[in-house]
Amino acid sequence: MDKLENLFASSEYILRYEKGSFKSGYCILKDTKIVIVNKYFPLEGKINALVDILGELQFNPQDFKEKAVQDFLKELQQTQLKF
Repeated sequence: MDKLENLFASSEYILRYEKGSFKSGYCILKDTKIVIVNKYFPLEGKINALVDILGELQFNPQDFKEKAVQDFLKELQQTQLKF
């Protein structure tokens, strides 16, 4: 979870945990570059939502300055998670 949050902190997007009735547990406001995850989701739900969002936003690892963040993003992009 910390690595996912650090990845968003290094991006142009602001990650917020808010209450709401989101259909999928999150919403993305692309015009203002904010990602909002339902704060009442359990930890596993929050992680799944963040992974889904990463797939939707299609970040480029080269856009990040920190090598650790680049490596983590590359690893996530190469891994196909099955639930």
